[in-house]
Amino acid sequence: MERIGDWGRVEVLLGTWGFRDISLSTVYKNTIGGGDLRAVAGLGLWTVLAFPPDERTGVALVARAPVGFEWQFQEDHFLGAEVGLHRALAIRRTDPEDRTPPAKRIVPLPGASYRWRR
Repeated sequence: MERIGDWGRVEVLLGTWGFRDISLSTVYKNTIGGGDLRAVAGLGLWTVLAFPPDERTGVALVARAPVGFEWQFQEDHFLGAEVGLHRALAIRRTDPEDRTPPAKRIVPLPGASYRWRR
């Protein structure tokens, strides 16, 4: 994460669930308030590419809105907890016959973080 002055930071995460997919998330987060315990809110996008054997590549684009808090427990050390509110924006399923639109519901996913600022 990179701090952009006193305004916030950009978080970029790269991951996989089963080594047959790639996940990339970019979120802008801002802290609210002062002191050692601060609220955090953000907005961003999450893209997942799935590469199943013998099928076409699946793609999902998801909006992310993390909300939570961050606690500065030492000078350069922070612990955080959040709930990411996720909603699918677009999807291309691995089955070309499946044209089901993405679900419109919001899916909450919990998260925890440790950040070290030097």
